[in-house]
Amino acid sequence: MLRRFLLVSAFALAALANAQERVRDVIYLKSNGAAFTMDVFKPKTPNGAAIIWLVSGGWYSNHEGINSQLADAMTASGFTVFEVVHGAQPKYTIPEIAVQIKRAVRFVHVNSATYGVDTNRIGLSGMSAGGHLSLLTAGTGDAGNPDAKDPVEQAPSTVAAVVAFMPPTDFLHYGTLSTKELMSGITFAPFRPAFGFKPNATDEDIAEIAKTVSPITYVTAKFPPTLLIHGDADPLVPIQQSESFRDALKKQGVETDLVPVKGGKHDMVTFAGGFPRLIAWFQDKLKKK
Repeated sequence: MLRRFLLVSAFALAALANAQERVRDVIYLKSNGAAFTMDVFKPKTPNGAAIIWLVSGGWYSNHEGINSQLADAMTASGFTVFEVVHGAQPKYTIPEIAVQIKRAVRFVHVNSATYGVDTNRIGLSGMSAGGHLSLLTAGTGDAGNPDAKDPVEQAPSTVAAVVAFMPPTDFLHYGTLSTKELMSGITFAPFRPAFGFKPNATDEDIAEIAKTVSPITYVTAKFPPTLLIHGDADPLVPIQQSESFRDALKKQGVETDLVPVKGGKHDMVTFAGGFPRLIAWFQDKLKKK
Protein backbone atom coordinates (compact mmCIF):
# COMPACT_ATOMS: atom_id res chain seq x y z
CA MET A 1 0.00 0.00 0.00
CA LEU A 2 2.85 2.37 0.80
CA ARG A 3 4.40 1.88 -2.64
CA ARG A 4 1.03 2.48 -4.26
CA PHE A 5 0.56 5.68 -2.21
CA LEU A 6 4.00 6.91 -3.19
CA LEU A 7 3.32 6.21 -6.87
CA VAL A 8 0.00 8.06 -6.78
CA SER A 9 1.72 10.94 -5.01
CA ALA A 10 4.39 10.98 -7.70
CA PHE A 11 1.68 11.13 -10.36
CA ALA A 12 0.04 14.08 -8.60
CA LEU A 13 3.31 15.97 -8.22
CA ALA A 14 4.13 15.32 -11.88
CA ALA A 15 0.81 16.79 -12.92
CA LEU A 16 1.47 19.95 -10.95
CA ALA A 17 5.01 20.27 -12.21
CA ASN A 18 4.31 19.71 -15.88
CA ALA A 19 0.77 20.45 -17.05
CA GLN A 20 0.00 18.58 -20.23
CA GLU A 21 -2.29 18.88 -23.20
CA ARG A 22 -4.55 15.89 -23.83
CA VAL A 23 -5.85 15.09 -27.30
CA ARG A 24 -8.71 12.62 -26.96
CA ASP A 25 -10.02 9.93 -29.28
CA VAL A 26 -7.42 10.12 -32.01
CA ILE A 27 -8.42 7.47 -34.56
CA TYR A 28 -5.52 5.29 -35.70
CA LEU A 29 -7.56 2.61 -37.45
CA LYS A 30 -11.00 2.14 -39.00
CA SER A 31 -11.98 -1.44 -39.69
CA ASN A 32 -15.33 -3.10 -40.42
CA GLY A 33 -17.31 -0.17 -39.10
CA ALA A 34 -15.26 0.17 -35.90
CA ALA A 35 -12.89 2.98 -34.97
CA PHE A 36 -9.82 2.28 -32.84
CA THR A 37 -8.43 5.20 -30.89
CA MET A 38 -5.67 6.52 -28.71
CA ASP A 39 -5.33 9.53 -26.45
CA VAL A 40 -2.23 11.66 -26.92
CA PHE A 41 -0.63 13.51 -24.00
CA LYS A 42 1.71 16.34 -24.91
CA PRO A 43 4.25 17.49 -22.31
CA LYS A 44 4.81 21.12 -21.46
CA THR A 45 8.48 20.71 -22.35
CA PRO A 46 8.85 17.88 -24.89
CA ASN A 47 12.12 16.02 -25.25
CA GLY A 48 11.29 14.68 -28.72
CA ALA A 49 10.82 11.07 -27.57
CA ALA A 50 7.57 9.12 -27.35
CA ILE A 51 6.19 6.35 -25.16
CA ILE A 52 3.37 4.26 -26.57
CA TRP A 53 1.47 2.74 -23.64
CA LEU A 54 -0.82 -0.19 -24.41
CA VAL A 55 -4.06 -0.06 -22.44
CA SER A 56 -4.57 -3.78 -21.96
CA GLY A 57 -5.32 -6.32 -19.25
CA GLY A 58 -6.22 -9.91 -20.06
CA TRP A 59 -6.19 -8.78 -23.72
CA TYR A 60 -9.18 -6.62 -22.89
CA SER A 61 -9.05 -2.88 -23.56
CA ASN A 62 -11.39 0.07 -23.36
CA HIS A 63 -11.24 3.84 -23.27
CA GLU A 64 -11.99 3.95 -19.54
CA GLY A 65 -8.64 2.24 -19.00
CA ILE A 66 -6.71 5.29 -20.19
CA ASN A 67 -4.87 6.72 -17.21
CA SER A 68 -4.09 10.43 -17.35
CA GLN A 69 -2.09 10.27 -14.10
CA LEU A 70 0.15 7.63 -15.60
CA ALA A 71 0.66 9.87 -18.61
CA ASP A 72 1.42 12.78 -16.25
CA ALA A 73 4.27 10.83 -14.72
CA MET A 74 5.77 10.27 -18.18
CA THR A 75 5.16 13.72 -19.65
CA ALA A 76 6.83 15.16 -16.55
CA SER A 77 10.07 13.79 -18.00
CA GLY A 78 9.33 15.30 -21.41
CA PHE A 79 7.90 12.24 -23.15
CA THR A 80 4.96 12.53 -25.51
CA VAL A 81 2.62 9.72 -24.49
CA PHE A 82 0.24 7.74 -26.69
CA GLU A 83 -2.18 5.58 -24.68
CA VAL A 84 -3.54 3.04 -27.17
CA VAL A 85 -6.86 1.21 -26.88
CA HIS A 86 -7.11 -1.99 -28.92
CA GLY A 87 -9.96 -4.32 -29.83
CA ALA A 88 -10.87 -6.48 -26.85
CA GLN A 89 -11.21 -10.22 -26.51
CA PRO A 90 -13.38 -12.25 -26.93
CA LYS A 91 -14.33 -10.38 -30.11
CA TYR A 92 -10.70 -10.09 -31.19
CA THR A 93 -7.92 -12.63 -30.90
CA ILE A 94 -4.30 -11.92 -30.03
CA PRO A 95 -3.14 -12.14 -33.69
CA GLU A 96 -5.83 -9.62 -34.65
CA ILE A 97 -4.95 -7.36 -31.74
CA ALA A 98 -1.28 -7.54 -32.71
CA VAL A 99 -2.12 -6.13 -36.14
CA GLN A 100 -4.00 -3.28 -34.48
CA ILE A 101 -1.07 -2.45 -32.20
CA LYS A 102 1.35 -2.42 -35.13
CA ARG A 103 -1.04 -0.09 -36.90
CA ALA A 104 -0.93 2.24 -33.90
CA VAL A 105 2.87 2.27 -34.01
CA ARG A 106 2.78 3.03 -37.73
CA PHE A 107 0.35 5.87 -37.03
CA VAL A 108 2.80 7.44 -34.57
CA HIS A 109 5.58 7.17 -37.15
CA VAL A 110 3.46 8.85 -39.85
CA ASN A 111 2.27 11.62 -37.54
CA SER A 112 5.58 12.20 -35.80
CA ALA A 113 5.90 15.77 -37.08
CA THR A 114 2.41 16.64 -35.84
CA TYR A 115 3.26 15.53 -32.33
CA GLY A 116 6.92 16.60 -32.28
CA VAL A 117 8.30 13.08 -32.07
CA ASP A 118 11.57 11.73 -33.43
CA THR A 119 10.74 8.42 -35.17
CA ASN A 120 14.05 6.99 -33.97
CA ARG A 121 13.03 7.63 -30.36
CA ILE A 122 9.79 5.72 -29.89
CA GLY A 123 9.36 3.40 -26.91
CA LEU A 124 6.66 0.81 -26.25
CA SER A 125 5.32 -0.37 -22.90
CA GLY A 126 2.46 -2.05 -21.10
CA MET A 127 1.53 -4.18 -18.13
CA SER A 128 0.50 -7.84 -18.13
CA ALA A 129 -1.23 -8.40 -21.51
CA GLY A 130 0.02 -4.93 -22.45
CA GLY A 131 3.55 -6.09 -21.68
CA HIS A 132 3.02 -9.24 -23.74
CA LEU A 133 1.73 -7.21 -26.70
CA SER A 134 4.65 -4.79 -26.37
CA LEU A 135 7.13 -7.64 -26.68
CA LEU A 136 5.16 -9.31 -29.46
CA THR A 137 5.10 -6.05 -31.42
CA ALA A 138 8.79 -5.39 -30.83
CA GLY A 139 9.69 -8.85 -32.09
CA THR A 140 7.54 -8.71 -35.21
CA GLY A 141 8.03 -5.07 -36.19
CA ASP A 142 8.57 -4.44 -39.89
CA ALA A 143 9.56 -1.69 -42.29
CA GLY A 144 6.06 -1.27 -43.72
CA ASN A 145 4.64 -2.01 -47.15
CA PRO A 146 5.95 0.48 -49.73
CA ASP A 147 3.26 -0.63 -52.19
CA ALA A 148 0.34 0.02 -49.82
CA LYS A 149 -2.18 2.66 -50.89
CA ASP A 150 -2.64 3.72 -47.27
CA PRO A 151 0.36 5.87 -46.21
CA VAL A 152 0.08 4.55 -42.65
CA GLU A 153 0.63 1.01 -43.88
CA GLN A 154 3.76 2.19 -45.69
CA ALA A 155 5.29 3.24 -42.37
CA PRO A 156 7.36 1.00 -40.08
CA SER A 157 5.99 -0.64 -36.94
CA THR A 158 9.39 -0.71 -35.25
CA VAL A 159 10.29 0.81 -31.89
CA ALA A 160 13.61 1.76 -30.30
CA ALA A 161 13.08 0.37 -26.79
CA VAL A 162 10.61 -1.62 -24.69
CA VAL A 163 9.60 -1.85 -21.04
CA ALA A 164 7.29 -4.75 -20.14
CA PHE A 165 5.70 -5.26 -16.73
CA MET A 166 4.91 -8.85 -15.66
CA PRO A 167 4.50 -10.12 -19.25
CA PRO A 168 3.60 -13.61 -20.42
CA THR A 169 6.35 -14.46 -22.90
CA ASP A 170 6.25 -18.20 -23.63
CA PHE A 171 3.01 -20.18 -23.61
CA LEU A 172 4.85 -23.39 -24.48
CA HIS A 173 6.95 -23.22 -21.31
CA TYR A 174 4.81 -21.53 -18.68
CA GLY A 175 6.28 -22.12 -15.25
CA THR A 176 5.68 -25.75 -14.30
CA LEU A 177 2.58 -26.08 -16.48
CA SER A 178 2.38 -27.72 -19.88
CA THR A 179 0.61 -25.77 -22.60
CA LYS A 180 -2.41 -28.08 -22.33
CA GLU A 181 -2.58 -27.67 -18.54
CA LEU A 182 -2.26 -23.90 -18.84
CA MET A 183 -4.95 -23.46 -21.47
CA SER A 184 -7.43 -25.85 -19.85
CA GLY A 185 -6.96 -24.57 -16.29
CA ILE A 186 -9.59 -22.58 -14.41
CA THR A 187 -7.23 -19.69 -13.74
CA PHE A 188 -6.53 -19.14 -17.42
CA ALA A 189 -10.12 -19.72 -18.59
CA PRO A 190 -11.07 -16.00 -18.86
CA PHE A 191 -8.17 -15.45 -21.26
CA ARG A 192 -8.64 -18.51 -23.46
CA PRO A 193 -10.89 -16.72 -26.03
CA ALA A 194 -8.01 -14.38 -26.87
CA PHE A 195 -6.15 -17.28 -28.45
CA GLY A 196 -8.90 -18.13 -30.91
CA PHE A 197 -8.85 -21.89 -30.42
CA LYS A 198 -11.45 -23.75 -32.45
CA PRO A 199 -13.78 -26.10 -30.51
CA ASN A 200 -12.18 -29.16 -32.08
CA ALA A 201 -8.59 -27.94 -31.73
CA THR A 202 -6.06 -30.72 -31.26
CA ASP A 203 -3.11 -30.54 -28.89
CA GLU A 204 -0.95 -29.81 -31.93
CA ASP A 205 -3.24 -26.94 -32.96
CA ILE A 206 -3.10 -25.45 -29.48
CA ALA A 207 0.67 -25.73 -29.36
CA GLU A 208 1.04 -24.04 -32.74
CA ILE A 209 -1.13 -21.10 -31.72
CA ALA A 210 0.65 -20.86 -28.37
CA LYS A 211 3.97 -20.66 -30.21
CA THR A 212 2.67 -18.06 -32.68
CA VAL A 213 1.55 -15.67 -29.93
CA SER A 214 4.60 -16.16 -27.70
CA PRO A 215 7.02 -13.21 -27.90
CA ILE A 216 9.98 -15.50 -27.23
CA THR A 217 9.38 -17.05 -30.67
CA TYR A 218 10.53 -13.80 -32.27
CA VAL A 219 13.69 -13.06 -30.32
CA THR A 220 16.58 -12.20 -32.62
CA ALA A 221 19.67 -10.02 -32.44
CA LYS A 222 17.56 -7.17 -33.88
CA PHE A 223 15.23 -7.04 -30.89
CA PRO A 224 15.22 -3.54 -29.33
CA PRO A 225 16.70 -2.93 -25.86
CA THR A 226 14.23 -4.37 -23.39
CA LEU A 227 13.60 -3.90 -19.68
CA LEU A 228 11.48 -6.48 -17.87
CA ILE A 229 9.84 -5.77 -14.50
CA HIS A 230 8.26 -8.65 -12.61
CA GLY A 231 7.09 -9.44 -9.09
CA ASP A 232 8.89 -12.41 -7.58
CA ALA A 233 5.61 -13.60 -6.01
CA ASP A 234 3.40 -13.27 -9.11
CA PRO A 235 0.81 -16.09 -8.93
CA LEU A 236 -0.67 -15.48 -12.41
CA VAL A 237 2.39 -14.92 -14.59
CA PRO A 238 5.42 -16.57 -12.99
CA ILE A 239 8.63 -14.54 -12.97
CA GLN A 240 10.11 -17.44 -14.94
CA GLN A 241 8.42 -15.86 -17.97
CA SER A 242 10.59 -12.76 -17.70
CA GLU A 243 13.67 -14.71 -16.66
CA SER A 244 13.56 -16.97 -19.71
CA PHE A 245 12.88 -14.02 -22.00
CA ARG A 246 15.81 -12.10 -20.55
CA ASP A 247 18.04 -15.12 -21.06
CA ALA A 248 16.88 -15.48 -24.68
CA LEU A 249 17.65 -11.81 -25.36
CA LYS A 250 21.08 -12.06 -23.75
CA LYS A 251 21.86 -15.11 -25.86
CA GLN A 252 21.23 -12.97 -28.93
CA GLY A 253 23.37 -10.12 -27.59
CA VAL A 254 20.40 -7.80 -27.03
CA GLU A 255 20.69 -5.19 -24.29
CA THR A 256 18.29 -6.21 -21.53
CA ASP A 257 17.69 -6.21 -17.81
CA LEU A 258 15.20 -7.76 -15.40
CA VAL A 259 14.01 -5.93 -12.29
CA PRO A 260 12.54 -8.40 -9.79
CA VAL A 261 10.20 -6.67 -7.33
CA LYS A 262 10.45 -8.37 -3.96
CA GLY A 263 7.04 -9.52 -2.74
CA GLY A 264 5.38 -8.15 -5.87
CA LYS A 265 2.46 -10.07 -7.29
CA HIS A 266 0.41 -9.37 -10.42
CA ASP A 267 -0.45 -6.00 -8.94
CA MET A 268 0.30 -2.36 -8.36
CA VAL A 269 3.10 -3.22 -5.95
CA THR A 270 5.09 -4.57 -8.85
CA PHE A 271 4.11 -1.68 -11.09
CA ALA A 272 5.00 0.97 -8.51
CA GLY A 273 8.24 -0.79 -7.64
CA GLY A 274 9.39 -0.78 -11.25
CA PHE A 275 7.96 2.46 -12.60
CA PRO A 276 11.02 4.64 -11.81
CA ARG A 277 13.12 2.16 -13.78
CA LEU A 278 10.77 2.61 -16.76
CA ILE A 279 11.50 6.32 -16.78
CA ALA A 280 15.24 5.78 -16.43
CA TRP A 281 15.29 3.11 -19.16
CA PHE A 282 13.49 5.27 -21.68
CA GLN A 283 15.53 8.35 -20.76
CA ASP A 284 18.66 6.38 -21.59
CA LYS A 285 17.52 4.33 -24.61
CA LEU A 286 15.47 7.13 -26.24
CA LYS A 287 17.92 9.95 -25.68
CA LYS A 288 18.83 12.18 -28.58
CA LYS A 289 21.92 11.02 -30.42
